[in-house]
Amino acid sequence: MEGSSSSSAIFYDFLDRMRNPASLDLVRSIKSFIVSFSFYAANPENDGKKVQEFYTTMEDTIRDHPLWAGATDQEVDCAMEGLEKYVMTKLFSRTFSSTPEDVKIDLETSQKIHLLQTFLKPEHLDIPTVLRNEASWLLAEKELQKINAFKAPREKLLCVMNCCKVINNLLLNASMSENHVLAGADDFLPVLIYVMIKANPPQLHSNLKFIQLYRRQTKLVSEAAYYLTNLVSAKTFIFELNAKSLSIDEIEFEESMQAARTTNKETEKEATPTLEERTTSQGQTDPGPSARSHDKETSGASNYPYMDKEAGDLTIGDVERLLSVYKQVVTKYTGLCTAVKHLSLSRTEPHVTNLEARNVFLTQPEKTGKNSDQRVGQ
Repeated sequence: MEGSSSSSAIFYDFLDRMRNPASLDLVRSIKSFIVSFSFYAANPENDGKKVQEFYTTMEDTIRDHPLWAGATDQEVDCAMEGLEKYVMTKLFSRTFSSTPEDVKIDLETSQKIHLLQTFLKPEHLDIPTVLRNEASWLLAEKELQKINAFKAPREKLLCVMNCCKVINNLLLNASMSENHVLAGADDFLPVLIYVMIKANPPQLHSNLKFIQLYRRQTKLVSEAAYYLTNLVSAKTFIFELNAKSLSIDEIEFEESMQAARTTNKETEKEATPTLEERTTSQGQTDPGPSARSHDKETSGASNYPYMDKEAGDLTIGDVERLLSVYKQVVTKYTGLCTAVKHLSLSRTEPHVTNLEARNVFLTQPEKTGKNSDQRVGQ
């Protein structure tokens, strides 16, 4: 399983080289490129092209640069990996989930998966019994759920690849130990779809789009391209899924989806106190919003059930409801954060202050240099 430790080593090596006085021209080029994104509105496709062109230009520059004199192709590649992570970490808030349409698709995908989780079973996707390995599925889910924890395209792609490799190993083991004849994508894709539904990673659409647009195109080949393509296909399948997509009776499918929607509405309703609940048990009237606000601040009460519960008060039956409430909170919180980010960007996009230009580089432990342009972190 690939991790991020090697990525961190490559990144810090890149930062160290950028602190070298000889890198002044590179530092200025990188700063200028990053700041330039603040001068125009977000356009994912155009932004992706600009970034890819910058990668190409910088690779040629690095190969001819004195700091990489006599460097091997692998060393240059490592430098480019560091550059990609650096640039896209700085541009993350500007390029990730940057349009209302992306936010909408993320929310709709997450909500649909949440409904499917309540009733979808492996047999609905025609997954052979021999491939139903809960332990392997859980491991694959955990890898996919990590995708939103990273900002660099390479690290997000590693989450995709690690998830897919777990599934691929499951298929290989089944073929060897159970004499199961592998059917290629016909075996792989249904398991991936089921794992994706069980995992329901946040902002799935935006994460995949981010990788496609901002991972160096020379790295989206071979195994990486195959796995990413399958994940995009799985996401599209889920987004467009209906009864005809599954091995399930159409009426049963519609009834199950409706039941899931009803359960969600009931959960949301229970999470909101009624007027009667706001009155005291002695029949006193509602003290009003100010008093309620004060009570919440002092007592820790909220609009969500279980907030005043202790661990010993919970039952097994509460687990499913708790999980449902948790997922709703995360989905709404993520959507709210993105909306606030868009609002902030729309207000600040026309102008870039000198202070912003000076603070382009990531804050890192730095060495004292002779020229402030050469110090990473300013």
